Amino acid sequence: MTDSEAQDTAASWQLNSVTEDPSFLLARANALSLGAGNAALRPLGLKVRSYSVLALVCDGLYPTQRELADYLRLDPSQVVSLIDDLESRDLVERRTDERDRRSKVIAPTGEGQRVRAEARERVRAAEEAPLAVLSPEERDTFSALLARVAFPPQR
Repeated sequence: MTDSEAQDTAASWQLNSVTEDPSFLLARANALSLGAGNAALRPLGLKVRSYSVLALVCDGLYPTQRELADYLRLDPSQVVSLIDDLESRDLVERRTDERDRRSKVIAPTGEGQRVRAEARERVRAAEEAPLAVLSPEERDTFSALLARVAFPPQR
């Protein structure tokens, strides 16, 4: 297949009914973003999901595993596995929750804070490729609209 034929094929794929479906477009944009993010985080032994847990923990929230699962919209067993991996690498630790001594919160370690800072820079750099088609103003609008969809107002 020549380059011209490949471009024609790619263009024809963009002209179909699913390209008008916001769910499809969100899923495709998510796949592109996850691919870029996971590639950027690979040298640190992280993926976007584990980075998300680490970043939230490093924000000083001291969340429980249930709170993380609810916020990230993941099954609690997935969160346990992510935390187990981060804990085995001394990036986070489970501590007794001062609000309820029967449960545990997740806290960052010093190494976790360091890795999170490096990971954050890598993620920001990786976001450049998928968002390069947008102007800075469009990126701001896109982020604001995504935030509204991801976190609808409570009624």
